[in-house]
Amino acid sequence: MAWPILPLLVRELTGGSISQVATIYGATAIIFSLMQFIVSPLMGILSDRFGRKPVMLVALAALGFDNILLALAPTISWMFFGRLIGGAFASTMAIANAFVADTTKPDKRAKGFGLIGAAFGIGFVIGPLVGGILGEIDLRLPFWFAAFLSFANVGFGWFLLKETLPRENRRKRSLRQSNPVSSIHWMFTTTGLAAIGAITLISSTMQRGLESLWVLFTQHQYGWGMQDAGFSLAIVGVSFIIVQGFLAGRIIPWLGEIRTIIYGSLLSASMFFLLAFNTLGILGYLGIIPHVLGWALASTAMQTLASKQVNASEQGYLQGALSGIAGLAAIVGPLLSNSSFAWFTSTGSAFIFPGAYFLFGGIMLVANSFIAARTVKAN
Repeated sequence: MAWPILPLLVRELTGGSISQVATIYGATAIIFSLMQFIVSPLMGILSDRFGRKPVMLVALAALGFDNILLALAPTISWMFFGRLIGGAFASTMAIANAFVADTTKPDKRAKGFGLIGAAFGIGFVIGPLVGGILGEIDLRLPFWFAAFLSFANVGFGWFLLKETLPRENRRKRSLRQSNPVSSIHWMFTTTGLAAIGAITLISSTMQRGLESLWVLFTQHQYGWGMQDAGFSLAIVGVSFIIVQGFLAGRIIPWLGEIRTIIYGSLLSASMFFLLAFNTLGILGYLGIIPHVLGWALASTAMQTLASKQVNASEQGYLQGALSGIAGLAAIVGPLLSNSSFAWFTSTGSAFIFPGAYFLFGGIMLVANSFIAARTVKAN
C-alpha cells in the first residue's frame, strides 16, 4: 500500500523538486534494503532458537508501529527512521517460508513455497491499488490502514497460528553468526548451498534492478505513461499469482528443481535479451509473461532445493540468509540498473544503448543456468 504513496509523502515533507524527491526516495529504499540485509539472519537465528511464532508476532507488531510512525511523520528524518524499522522487521516472508519447511515433506515444499509466493503476488496487485485509493482521500490514510492490518495479523497469529518448530529441534546458534557476512559465508561454504546461494544472488539482483528501472526505461524506450506502467505491473502480479499458486506445485515436481532452475533462467534471460533491443511497447507487455513464468518457477525451485539441504533446526537461519541475500540484491540491483541506464543515455557515452542493463542481465541469467547444470553434475 505504501508503494504509490511514499514518493508523495517525501514531496510533502521536503517540498523539493522532482529530482530531489527522487534522490531522497531512493535513499529511503536503500536504507530499507540495507536493514533487511543486516537483520534478516538475526531473525532467522531467533526463530530457530525460540520458535517461529513469537518471532513472527514480534515482527508483525513492529511493522504495525512502523506504519503508525509513518502516518504521523512530521519530518523527513521520521520517515527515514520508519523505513529503517520497516527494513529491520521485513523478514516475515523468510519466517513464513520456515513455517512451510517445518510443516511439509521435501517433495511437497514446492507447492507450499508457491502458495506463499502467490499470496505475495495478490498483495502486489491489491496493495498499490488500495494504497492509491486511500491516498486520494488522505495521504496518511494508507499507513493507518496498513497498521490496522498488521495488528489484526498479530491477533490472528496469536490465537490461530500454531508453533511448528518443536523444542527438541531448536538450535542455539551463536548470535555472532547473526551478521549478514557470516550467514552468506555459511551459505557459500555449506555443501549443497553454495551454488544455490550464487544463483539466488544473481537472479535476485537482476530482478531488483529490473523493478527499479522499469518505469523509467519504459517511459524512455516506449513512451509509456504511468497508466501503461501500472498496467504492466498488474500483469506481473497476476502472472505471479498464476505461476506460484497453480503451476509451481505441478511443474517443479515434474521437472525437478535443477531442470526448473535451468529452463526458468533461460526463459527469463530471453525476456531480458528482448528488452535490450526491442522498441515496440506491445512486445514489452508480452515479454513480461515468460519472464515471470521463468523467474517465479526458478526462484521457487531454488527455495525448495535449499530447504532440502539443511535439517529442521537450521531452516530459520537458511531462510534468514536467503532474505539477507535478497536485501543485498535490492541494493546492488538498482545501483547497477540505474547507473548503467544513466550512462548509456548520457551525452558522455560512446553510443546510446538504453537496454544495456538488460543485455547484461540476460547474460547473467544464462550463467545461472550453467551454474545449475554444474550442480547437477556435482550431485
